[in-house]
Amino acid sequence: MSKKNGKPGLWAEFKTFINKGNAMALAVGTIIGGAFGNITKSVTNDLIMPLVNIFLGGTDFSELKLELPRLFPVYETVIDEVTGLETQVYVPHYLTYGNFISAVINFLIMAVVVFFIVKFMNQLSEAATRKEREEAAAAAAKAAAEAEAAAAKAAEEAANAPHVPTTEELLAEIRDLLAKK
Repeated sequence: MSKKNGKPGLWAEFKTFINKGNAMALAVGTIIGGAFGNITKSVTNDLIMPLVNIFLGGTDFSELKLELPRLFPVYETVIDEVTGLETQVYVPHYLTYGNFISAVINFLIMAVVVFFIVKFMNQLSEAATRKEREEAAAAAAKAAAEAEAAAAKAAEEAANAPHVPTTEELLAEIRDLLAKK
C-alpha cells in the first residue's frame, strides 16, 4: 500500500496482475502462437507452395517483383573482377509482391487451422456440457422419483394410521357430552 493515499503501489499492482493468471496465459499463448506460426510458414513454403508451383509452371512467389521507376536513378560503383576497372551499375527498386502473396497464403492456412481447432474444442465442450445436462436430468428424475415414492409412502402411512382427532373434533365431542347431561 502506498503511504500517501492508501492505494496499492505500482509494484503491488504488478504482482497482482502477474498472479491473476491472465498474464501467464497470454504469455503461453504468445509463445505457442509464435511456434505455430513457424509451423504454418513451413507448411506453406515447404509443402503447399511447391504443389502450387506445379500448376504455375515453377513460379517462386518470393521472386515475383515489380521494378519501380525512380526520379533520380541511383548507381553503385562496382569493380569488375576480370578487368579490375570501376564501373557504375544502376540500382533498381522493387515492389516484392510475391512475398505478400506468400504471407497471405500463410495467413489463410493459419486461419483455417485455427478455425478447425476452435471448432473441435467447441465440439468437445458441447459434448461435455451435453453429458453434464444429461447427468443433471437423470439426477433430477431420480430425485423426483424418490420424492414421489416418499410422498406415496407418507400417504399410505397416513391412511393406515389410527385416526387422531383434531382439537376441534375433541371440543365438539366434549360439547355434545355436556349437552346430553
